[in-house]
Amino acid sequence: MTTTAHPLFNWSPDAVVFDCDGTLMDSERHWQDARGQAFRDFGLRAPSGFAEQAKGVHYADCGRLMAESVHKPELTADLTAALLRHFLALVADDPVTMPGAVELVRSLSGRLPLAVASNCPVEVVEGSLERAGLRAHFQHIVVPSAGPESGTVRPKPWPDVYATAVRLCGVDPARALAVEDSLTGMESARRAGLRVVGLGPRPHGEQAEHADLWVPALHSPDLLGWADSWSVRASGGDIE
Repeated sequence: MTTTAHPLFNWSPDAVVFDCDGTLMDSERHWQDARGQAFRDFGLRAPSGFAEQAKGVHYADCGRLMAESVHKPELTADLTAALLRHFLALVADDPVTMPGAVELVRSLSGRLPLAVASNCPVEVVEGSLERAGLRAHFQHIVVPSAGPESGTVRPKPWPDVYATAVRLCGVDPARALAVEDSLTGMESARRAGLRVVGLGPRPHGEQAEHADLWVPALHSPDLLGWADSWSVRASGGDIE
């Protein structure tokens, strides 16, 4: 496939917002391992297919889903705490970038605003990107939060993290591109008005419509070639 084969290749964004888990950082496997460890802490086993159901879900919602999936809602708080504890330990020991992440981010750095919109705790996103040598390339990091000054930023699939990221980047949502690996994240970005690149095999049926373009990985020649064609836009702004 050439860079003229898809209509989106005739468009270029004014800002790019990346997901973190499974997109920039190879940490989705850590979440899966952490879920397994949390279940085992309570003598439980994950139901068949739970890994796909939990992909991209905020950890607090995941803890609730874990408890509901084994019909023990009374364990929601305990499973959530165990999940986060195990994940933080795993990701601290083994922060690994996804194939092509470093190359793509560095090629875009300084050319247009870059941000991260994640469902992960901010300390995980900041720490992972810092250890990977990528943190300095992003002007803004947006995660779910609540406070008297910032208001409530709800987790994906709500549009809040992406809507906040493009606002901080100073661009119209229709002029921004999201890069995502989960259907939950893609839904969030589309609801915020961004165009979406989906990572991985193009799914069948309605799920394929979650992304405007599907590429197998960040080091896809088509994606890299398209990114090379984007015009330079001053990034500016303070790091959030």
